[in-house]
Amino acid sequence: MLIADGDHQRAKRLAAVCANLDLETRVATHGATALEIALAEPPEVLVVQLGLPLIDGVQLGGILHANPRTNSVELIFLADAEAEAAQTELDGEVVAPPADLDALARRVQTLIEKQSPSEDESGPGSEESAGVEGQLSQLPLPDLLQLFHVSQKTGVVEVRRYSGRPPVEAGRVLLRGGDIVHVEVGSIAGAKALYRLLAWDRGEFNFQPGAVSVADTLDKPTRVLLREGQRHNEEWARRAANLPPMDAYVRLRVQRASLPMVIHPLTQEVLLVLEAYSRVGDVVDHCSFPDYPVLRTLHTLIDRGMVDLRNESIDKDREAAAGLFSQARGERLQEWLGSNRADSSKVRDAKLLVVAGDPAAAREFARMIGGLPGGVTGSCEESGPIERVGTLARLAVDDQVGIELVEVPADPRFAALWPLAGNGALGILMLLSGSVAAAVETVRPAAEVLRKLPRARIFHLLLLDKSETVGPEALRENLSLFDESSLFLIPMENSGTAQVLLREMFVRILP
Repeated sequence: MLIADGDHQRAKRLAAVCANLDLETRVATHGATALEIALAEPPEVLVVQLGLPLIDGVQLGGILHANPRTNSVELIFLADAEAEAAQTELDGEVVAPPADLDALARRVQTLIEKQSPSEDESGPGSEESAGVEGQLSQLPLPDLLQLFHVSQKTGVVEVRRYSGRPPVEAGRVLLRGGDIVHVEVGSIAGAKALYRLLAWDRGEFNFQPGAVSVADTLDKPTRVLLREGQRHNEEWARRAANLPPMDAYVRLRVQRASLPMVIHPLTQEVLLVLEAYSRVGDVVDHCSFPDYPVLRTLHTLIDRGMVDLRNESIDKDREAAAGLFSQARGERLQEWLGSNRADSSKVRDAKLLVVAGDPAAAREFARMIGGLPGGVTGSCEESGPIERVGTLARLAVDDQVGIELVEVPADPRFAALWPLAGNGALGILMLLSGSVAAAVETVRPAAEVLRKLPRARIFHLLLLDKSETVGPEALRENLSLFDESSLFLIPMENSGTAQVLLREMFVRILP
């Protein structure tokens, strides 16, 4: 049997009484030790104080009954007050104060004698394979990690969060000697991932002990990490009503060139990521800083009028039915075409020059345009991997005007055509694919020539392949090469998301 009691004297007296009945006992004075002992060698009976330190009796019993190896443990709860003893929802017997230790020992003996030896599943090697699982609502992750830190556990904690469907998110915490050495949630890792997991209050966890060979990605002490994570989440809870919702959309209202030269690194990164993403959740995911400071920074930028906030997510079906552009956008484009043409009586489509570093990427982009409302692929769409000049696609803005996407390869053989094709263009779109650094180098010569044109507006579109992500470091290193550029990241495997992002891109390109 196992006695888990924060009252040291009572635990010693009960252990002595049990010894007189030839009962083998182990004693723990707090929940962390009790959990470790019970998982290593499951007891037949657990006598546990309801107010046990670190993990109380109800939590400890719930964890043990949630695990296959320990779900047959009989529970006897020791109450320290009459109010505790009156609880009826407990999964076990309750002994009211003051406890009759002789009677309690005889009751333990009876429960042990009733159990068949076949029910004892502990044996050689059981300690090495002892895992633990449970619900976050029953034992919050910060408490669990604190317990594993105290007991110096080594292994992996898997955490899953549900929302009535298959898991929406899953994460892992890797421990070595009780220290948190690596955390990941999807593509996010490090302290940012840890703080996010610590905020989950619904879901389930599963710990499996074993060697951890991953390189350490966290250099702060575990107690500091847990304390900082708790502080972040407490502040987040207090200010939640004032922070932008994750499904809201934001837009930078000011030009980056007009911003002060000295800006906090967090603010710099948020402004940089805003060049590529507009949904709050995406901005939070792609910033390297923890979630709460990013949301707090967005809130400050919104308050100062530097960022616009739209609280409703885009209704894709409504947008598709109504077309991509409003009537006002069409009228504005017609005005721009008229003011930029010598013969304004013949209003034709606006030209968007597409400089493609990879012909295959140009074909994929044409296909995506053809899937938009009012989009039609052009003569270049069937040219396959062959580099050529011509109409890639057309996108209708209204019944009268549209945007003609004209392709010119980034290959230096076509250098003479770059300024001719870019002259009078509404914008110049540098089409990137694959590695950001390599793609930027491919289009760099064309970009340097084209941005010398009068009123040149250069944009960059990066097509993301399946499971491909771009971190803020790659954006920072390469986006800085082009002072007046805007960058758009479009996932090729998600047509719904791609259509929304492409719509936002064309809205920003329009005058």
